[in-house]
Amino acid sequence: MTSALVPAPSTSAGPGRVVANNGHEPPAIDAICLDIDDTLIDFTGSARSALSVLIGSVVLGSADLWPTWQRVTEEHSAMVVAGELDYDAMRHARTKAFLSDLGSDLDDDAVAALEDRRLAQMSRAWRPFPDVLPCLDWLRAAGLRLAAVTNASGPRQRERLASLGLERFFDAVISAGELGAAKPDPVIFHTACAELDVAPANTAHIGDRLDLDAHGARDAGLHGIWLDRDHTHPPTPGVPVIDTLADLPALLVTEYRTPTVTSTSTLPIPRR
Repeated sequence: MTSALVPAPSTSAGPGRVVANNGHEPPAIDAICLDIDDTLIDFTGSARSALSVLIGSVVLGSADLWPTWQRVTEEHSAMVVAGELDYDAMRHARTKAFLSDLGSDLDDDAVAALEDRRLAQMSRAWRPFPDVLPCLDWLRAAGLRLAAVTNASGPRQRERLASLGLERFFDAVISAGELGAAKPDPVIFHTACAELDVAPANTAHIGDRLDLDAHGARDAGLHGIWLDRDHTHPPTPGVPVIDTLADLPALLVTEYRTPTVTSTSTLPIPRR
């Protein structure tokens, strides 16, 4: 699937072309916000592989425990955003709660040792998706300001971006843990726009979550774009959908007005 804008009623502007603005002049985009986990970095792949450190510490059947880990993580991450826990305390509490759910009640020292091993394994497995560097190069060459917007810990995300050579592309990194507001709260999107000194109406946000990223950004007055890497859901009316960041440049220059594209920022060859 190449980049596609799923039409809302009456958005068609001539044969073969659909625009996001009901036939009016394409909106101007001066800045791009990007989610980090599972948009830039293969977070789920690294986290699932690292979960084996915890699972191997207890006797289990063949059940997939990833949904349980996600549930416990979301519960404890909400405590960080609310200011009830700092990130390191959350990691320990989350791992202890997860193991307890599996019927393994370990003491604090054992939990800390397992969590440190899990985090080390995860850090070794971090990888950017193959489409990330070419896309970020193009966005920078096109004169767009960039922010990373994440619901995860700010220091940890900056560490990941730096270790993978991605930090240099971003003018700002906005994290829910530091701000006290998480996507889809408009506050986090508006804070990113303020950091970039651009209006929400002139900013697009791209992420892998339809609800938190695309809908959250749209409802905050930005242009929300959904990165559906796994083709997991049917198209949503009015939301541009891409399945790879390689398709983002083409979407931006065909459906929006962007800063002058330089001679070094040619579009990638469309996938067939």
